[in-house]
Amino acid sequence: SSKLGGLGGLGGLAAMAGININTSAGSDLSPLVYPQIVSSVPFQLELMKTPIQFSGQKEPVSFYDYYTGIQKPNLFFKYTIGLPGTILSAIRGSNTVVSQPSEKNGPIALTIKQRSVQMILTSKVLLNVDPKQGTLTLTSTMPEALAAAQLGQRAQSLLQQYITEFRIKKATTNLNFIQQRFDETNTKFEAVQEKLASFRDRNKNVSLATAKTEEERLTSQFNLIYSVYSELAKQLEQAKIQVKQDTPVFTIIEPISIPTKKSRPDRPMILFIFSFVGCIIGISIVFGKGSMQLIKKKWEEV
Repeated sequence: SSKLGGLGGLGGLAAMAGININTSAGSDLSPLVYPQIVSSVPFQLELMKTPIQFSGQKEPVSFYDYYTGIQKPNLFFKYTIGLPGTILSAIRGSNTVVSQPSEKNGPIALTIKQRSVQMILTSKVLLNVDPKQGTLTLTSTMPEALAAAQLGQRAQSLLQQYITEFRIKKATTNLNFIQQRFDETNTKFEAVQEKLASFRDRNKNVSLATAKTEEERLTSQFNLIYSVYSELAKQLEQAKIQVKQDTPVFTIIEPISIPTKKSRPDRPMILFIFSFVGCIIGISIVFGKGSMQLIKKKWEEV
């Protein structure tokens, strides 16, 4: 409401009706972009490093190591739906690595294993946005309950870190710039201050005009640098305050918790479907058997 000013109440009424009045500052990051952050490559590469405790493992292992060396592949999926990918991997080689870029800020290069783990991670961590309620729902799924909670906890903290960095990027850049100028001016200010003090110590009882002129010159230079130094000190404090103001505050309505029951597979639904299909097949067999006997009898008579 502080940014909306007089439109704060109107914006609240519009939100209740499902209408979004976008009157916020241009530097704000819309929550609708948050799912794109979760699905971005840098975010998922960081999330792959999450140490997770699995049953049967003495030490926590990363998400990447679990799905590349510990988790046994589903043979049915591998040799049915995933058969084309399996053939391509065999042709290219399992240790194929994309060359890393020479430049620090160059394009991100992923290995084939990293790309496959990224696809798995995309299905494991989901972020849903409710624009009307103004809430975000982060869900994570893993083969084990504790692992799912640990992955969700890491995804939550990492998402908060990314959002904070995006929101304060402009203010932080401004703060770093002013800090550099302040440090440079501080060095010059101390040098001129020492030079003026040293000159006055050497010329305490000197009444020459040249000495007075030199003192006035050093004093003017000192006053000029001091005024710049004072102004930069004020701007530096304002920049620090701006960074604090732009830093978002997150409210966790429902914290991450260890689930007590599986979300998948839905066993009652599976049982119902197979029972229904079994009844249909059984009825079909019973009526089909009688029909086949009748057809066979008529055929023999003909």
